[in-house]
Amino acid sequence: MAGSKKDFNSVIRVAMILCLAFAGATPLSASAVATDAVISGDKSRTSFTMMLSQGVTVELFTLANPYRVIIDMPDVAFQLPKAAGRTGKGLIKAYRYGLFAARKARVVIDTVLPVGIEKAELLAAGKGAVRLEVSLKSIDSVAFGAGTGANKSAEGRSKRVSKLKTKRGASRPVVVIDPGHGGVDPGALGKSNVYEKDVVLAVAKLLRGKLEKSKAYTVKMTRTGDVFVPLDKRLEFSEENNADLFISLHADSIADRRYASRVRGATVYTLSAKASDETARQMAEKENNADAIAGLRRMDDEDDGDVRDILIDLVKRETANFSADFSNALVGRLRERVRLSSKPQRSAAFKVLKQTRTPSVLVELGYLSNSEDEKSLTSASWRTKVTKSIAKAVDAYFDRRTVLAR
Repeated sequence: MAGSKKDFNSVIRVAMILCLAFAGATPLSASAVATDAVISGDKSRTSFTMMLSQGVTVELFTLANPYRVIIDMPDVAFQLPKAAGRTGKGLIKAYRYGLFAARKARVVIDTVLPVGIEKAELLAAGKGAVRLEVSLKSIDSVAFGAGTGANKSAEGRSKRVSKLKTKRGASRPVVVIDPGHGGVDPGALGKSNVYEKDVVLAVAKLLRGKLEKSKAYTVKMTRTGDVFVPLDKRLEFSEENNADLFISLHADSIADRRYASRVRGATVYTLSAKASDETARQMAEKENNADAIAGLRRMDDEDDGDVRDILIDLVKRETANFSADFSNALVGRLRERVRLSSKPQRSAAFKVLKQTRTPSVLVELGYLSNSEDEKSLTSASWRTKVTKSIAKAVDAYFDRRTVLAR
């Protein structure tokens, strides 16, 4: 391995997916570390180079809608500069990286045009390190088609639960907390390089601790670390745990600098087939794109066509009404302690809220694009206040449900 260049031009193609393995690699006792990434070239040909501390097996493929190159590696730790991937060059618009699943790392490269993987190789870089070099060339949309990964199974996409569980498995209400984004999907970015995925995970853990301390609830979280969880897996998790309440936590960001300084505050969203306004529609569209952001193949969204049927089912189970009840309680409690947006209750077709039996809300805690909100979202005292407000709303909601049941 050391000193000689390993050329892997004769790579093995399996189901149109390119797989690379460094021939000199020994069994790994610890995670490989990605220490640097460089983009070079133009819109005819562009190279992406990543330095790795040791050899790994690499899987590469392309996806359409939007055009992306996916690089999968086992259990790689990323120690890249904070701003890495936000800007590109040539055919590469930007890239992002992180855990895609347990012990599975992913790099998602957004491209400005359809591309082909002209060459991909792992080269010795000295002292056991290797250099992953991926050469991309511009091709037309016909040649690209749906991408080389189009025939892969729907990664991370769970099969639809066909039979609803009607019996509660726990005597205490089950509350599922869903920290949005994670891993390869960082979510919104703050003015001071704060990631949404980190903010909402910190708030979720505080909220879990607050609710568990009361001993009134069984609390579950869809993720407890910096790992990506597909939207369908979040829904499946709620269903499998017989959730009585589902709270998805997020933080927004506005790209338009003209409004970023003025738009701030928390907003609570519930599910509806038709968005309450254009802002809600855009928000749902952005959050529903999480799977594509993480490099999952975009599926024909059969769920969208079924929203009205789901809503009919929701009404039958009074789930929609209970979601609205919790939204009212939550906005009321939040108003006492934190700043709310100009229209704090909205609704739209959020995929993560499409639950036929579990009252669900999506909470945008604030705007990372607003300096005041970002300061709050990263403040320990503010996080304590907001979790107390949410916990009080949960108490009020279940107190009301108990009274109604009697």
